[in-house]
Amino acid sequence: MAELHQAPTSLCCCRKSLPDSGGRCSGDLARPSAGLGLESQRCPLVDVASASNFRSFQLCHFHLDLRLNFAVKEMSGWLVLDLVPVQPGVCSLILDSHPSLLIHSIDCKVPGAGQQEPVSLTYRVDPFTDYGSSLSISLPTAAVKPGRAVQITVRYTTTDGPAIWWLDSELTCGQVRPLVFTQGHSVCNRSFFPCFDTPAVKSTYTATVRVPDGVTVLMSASRSSYSKQDRVFQFSMEFPVPSYLVALVAGELQHVDVGPRSRLWAEPCLLSCAVKKLGGSVERWLGVAEDLFGPYLWGRCDIVFLPPSFPIVAMENPCLTFIIASILESSEFLLIDVIHEIAHGWFGNAVTNATWEEMWLSEGLATYAQRRITTEAYGEPFTCLETVVRLDALHRQLRLLGDSNPVSRLQVKFESGVNPSTLMNLFTYEKGFCFVSYLSEISGDVRRFDCFLRDYISEFKFKSVVAQDLIDYFLSYFPELKDAAVAKREGLEFERWLSGCGPPLYEPDLSAGGALIGPVQDLCDLWRNADPPDLEALATFDLSTWSTFQIVLFLDRMLDHSPLLHSVMASLSDSYSSLFDGLNAEVQIRWLQMVVRNSFYPDLPRVRAFLHKHTSRMYTVPLYEDLVAGVMKCVAVEIFYQTQRRLHPNLRRTLQQILFQTSSTNQNGSALPPSSATGTTATIALRDVNVSA
Repeated sequence: MAELHQAPTSLCCCRKSLPDSGGRCSGDLARPSAGLGLESQRCPLVDVASASNFRSFQLCHFHLDLRLNFAVKEMSGWLVLDLVPVQPGVCSLILDSHPSLLIHSIDCKVPGAGQQEPVSLTYRVDPFTDYGSSLSISLPTAAVKPGRAVQITVRYTTTDGPAIWWLDSELTCGQVRPLVFTQGHSVCNRSFFPCFDTPAVKSTYTATVRVPDGVTVLMSASRSSYSKQDRVFQFSMEFPVPSYLVALVAGELQHVDVGPRSRLWAEPCLLSCAVKKLGGSVERWLGVAEDLFGPYLWGRCDIVFLPPSFPIVAMENPCLTFIIASILESSEFLLIDVIHEIAHGWFGNAVTNATWEEMWLSEGLATYAQRRITTEAYGEPFTCLETVVRLDALHRQLRLLGDSNPVSRLQVKFESGVNPSTLMNLFTYEKGFCFVSYLSEISGDVRRFDCFLRDYISEFKFKSVVAQDLIDYFLSYFPELKDAAVAKREGLEFERWLSGCGPPLYEPDLSAGGALIGPVQDLCDLWRNADPPDLEALATFDLSTWSTFQIVLFLDRMLDHSPLLHSVMASLSDSYSSLFDGLNAEVQIRWLQMVVRNSFYPDLPRVRAFLHKHTSRMYTVPLYEDLVAGVMKCVAVEIFYQTQRRLHPNLRRTLQQILFQTSSTNQNGSALPPSSATGTTATIALRDVNVSA
């Protein structure tokens, strides 16, 4: 998933599903089934985040053959693309690439044409945006014809582009061996291998990875094998996936099977904790999801826990979810994150948004599915409480950005050059969730809507869709709603949902969580209405019996009312700080943000201790931004210099920019996050969004 920052963007672009050609080749958008009476006249799809000419070809399959060199932090090898031109007169193949990716040679073969040797091709690399470049390959016009397969081989080397994260042993959890992982969401994998880096294109893939002795390689693939003698791992993904879902991790990794199709992977020092936390839960959650949304399509549902340098919370790579090890501290947040990634197996991975401008089609639906799973598994009150925490965060972000900010749209339209990663925010998740909840509400019955989602997956599986595909299918599935013109219901028009700024037009009824949420609000009122509150009244609230989400909701709502009187902060600290010390990082960071925002110096040692312990982006950046935004910048600088050697270089550069307000660009090719004035916004994005891309 990607660093999160909100930046207003604007622009318009046409969208349309491409024709489905069938067969093994993938790469076209879904077209609704004949007989459904769905809309068919649309403009050709445009993905302004891709430089490629993906609409000129069908990508049938690709193969990666790579050698990993940890000593020089380099991947080298070749990529083989099996393509079929679909348009006449195509004289070039344009792929997404990146300046960190060095091309050595490119050649072409036409299978079945009697060609003995591959033909060497000329190419050029042109600038595209600050997050990538375009690789333009001249094709032999005599050999390239519509419908005739062609095979392109690209030999290349790639080092430290935005997709590839090399960790020295000191930056791993075990601090024994180095580790490398890739993170493709949303447009980073063009620095991993040249590709059609757009979610509109899906294909199967295979990979061969050669590694030093003692290194285990995992990929987001449905099948794998290993030759110990040759130290070669082989992978095969038999289901079509977009480029951003191709992922790799290599290092000292061990596993434990926790179900018939689930395996936990981690460094040896983490594995027992991961197994203790998850145990047999993964299979249970998969079973609940299958009852709701139909068969799990990917075969394996393995999870690998990565060191704190992993730049996001979790990533739903099919067959192999990546999750940051830091989240193991909080059982409830771990539960939510894993279930969210499981939900992506249906929404996002099986059926994918065709452009990043409609990311809500993956994240909003996955968030809805996640909450249907938790409702079935843990009850409606638990789900309502978690939802309130997130919707509170959504409204907090709206207060900061303003109701007219274009980033609050579901269909965020952006111009060429805008990094799609900047569009991942709470609106993508929570406003998208509210729209899906609204569709469920007007369908008349949640179980009936479950059936709709099950059939939606069956209809569009392994395809990429636009919002109109979902809406057309919904209205055809519920013809009585189409006849009632619900899409144009005043104030709740579907078009207004998609393109309108501001808060959701509808929020689901969360009153079922009242028994959990009510005491939290009562305690907040007690603290806000007295200076400080009566100790006898406080004694009726025992936070040691509260869940993590209840305490998080309490602290978030108290943060909303900062600054607080010093006497109130002193009383809060006396009442709760020792309790918070023994709880997880999700609780601690919120309390420490209250300490910093209220300049409560007596608890400053706790801030120091936290930042010395935690080196994860999602915990360090929010606190550093708050420190710099207030009167504690000198403290932040001191802590940074004491801990910088244990920080990943990317995070180190981010914190340097926050601390010293340098206007540099990080190695990911995107602007580093703004400091001070926008610190709170970035804090919300990093802390409150389950980045799963």
